[in-house]
Amino acid sequence: MTVLFLGSLIASAQSYLGKPVKHAVITVPSWFTSSQRSALRKAATETGINVSQLLDEAGAAVAITSAPSWASTLPPDRTQLIVDVGASSTSVSLLSLRSGLVHTLASNTTPSVGGDLIDTLLVKYFASEFTKKTKIPLTVCPATQAQDQRAEAKLRLALEHTKRTISASPGVASCPVESLKDGVDFNGSINRMRFDLVVRSVYSSITSSIVSLLESVKVDPHEVDEIVYVGGSASLPGLDEHIIVSGGFYDDIETPFTRGIITGGGVGDPTTILARGCASQAHLISEISDPELLATFTSDQERVEIRATTKTLGVLLPNGSNNELGGTWIPIVQKETPIPNRRTVRFDIELSSSNELLVEIWEVNQSIRTEKVELPKPVYSDNDEGTGADTSEEDEEDEVEVKSKQIEKSAFLGSISLTAKLGMIHKGKSEMAGRTTTTVDVTFIVGIDVGLSVTVSEVGGEGAMGSLEI
Repeated sequence: MTVLFLGSLIASAQSYLGKPVKHAVITVPSWFTSSQRSALRKAATETGINVSQLLDEAGAAVAITSAPSWASTLPPDRTQLIVDVGASSTSVSLLSLRSGLVHTLASNTTPSVGGDLIDTLLVKYFASEFTKKTKIPLTVCPATQAQDQRAEAKLRLALEHTKRTISASPGVASCPVESLKDGVDFNGSINRMRFDLVVRSVYSSITSSIVSLLESVKVDPHEVDEIVYVGGSASLPGLDEHIIVSGGFYDDIETPFTRGIITGGGVGDPTTILARGCASQAHLISEISDPELLATFTSDQERVEIRATTKTLGVLLPNGSNNELGGTWIPIVQKETPIPNRRTVRFDIELSSSNELLVEIWEVNQSIRTEKVELPKPVYSDNDEGTGADTSEEDEEDEVEVKSKQIEKSAFLGSISLTAKLGMIHKGKSEMAGRTTTTVDVTFIVGIDVGLSVTVSEVGGEGAMGSLEI
């Protein structure tokens, strides 16, 4: 069956491209075993295809969501949640993206929750509507007789158009089926609100899986910067709304829906993300000529556990504007960045009268602070009925939880004191007038042994101004 399916895909690709296809990158679920991966390679070989790489679905999603076409307006350092709604299961992965480096924080798979279950709930709904309108009994999921089995199959086929309409339009979606049972035609309809109510149990199961995943790694939903959806069933706006509200995420969190790129086969279309990711990865592999490097893609090697930083590393400028940290904080290496890594940040720094500057290297904790804020009490006029002083005093005080990101010092790692040679005095009437600044590059190198090397150099100067080994 796999050989026939792959052969059909290859034939369609060759017909579209107008030339033969000899190599391919194929996605596989993260839970695929080595024997399953080998069997898939063998099936592809029988169709005449050389598998350049078997790429995990989350990896394929990252390949396209970290590309300039997707991430040009997003920060290079962000935490990404991938929600992959398949036909028979839903996989959720939490990733840290750090300027091209990707680290998997956690992942899980919820079986029996996916597109098939959504279809089953909708089939039951429309079967009930058919019986109400025609008084013809229709038993589905499971069907009790041959006629009901055929009717159920027809409904499932018609639902593909219904779901696409619901995804693209807030209006009513139709579900027409010719000769559904006993020669009677059926023309059902459903609006988005009713649709979301029918499949609400699926939305809740997916959201519960996300909440459990975040709790397992002690990540607050407000620490997630972006949600990416994979799979046709993930194109439903109601699912996005339910996840954001019930999952406790920021209202303005980045999703394909908030960016308006969910439909029309664009970059954010969940039905094309994996294909686009495979194409991007295939293009990358095609440009590699080193045989040893190519072998790392083609061979199914055992998974290697990657270490990552647990806290954010950066510099504190004590002579900067005061805040809760006692100066200006500039993060260099964010937490959950894979090791080893190298990061350089360029910024302007204000100098003292002697052109000296001090750079402190700190390790900090980043967390979410939750505060309860009292809502303002309503103000009533003397003429309002039923709003006497006694009543207002008995009313309970309403409070809401407000979450915000906070940074706390964890460990002082060292400092670099140096004298600048290329300071520039600002003139004019701006707030910087009379002040002297210079531009510096600060480079952090975190080694495989978790050793830290810090170098500070003045842009335009000769060599490093100062360095420190920790």
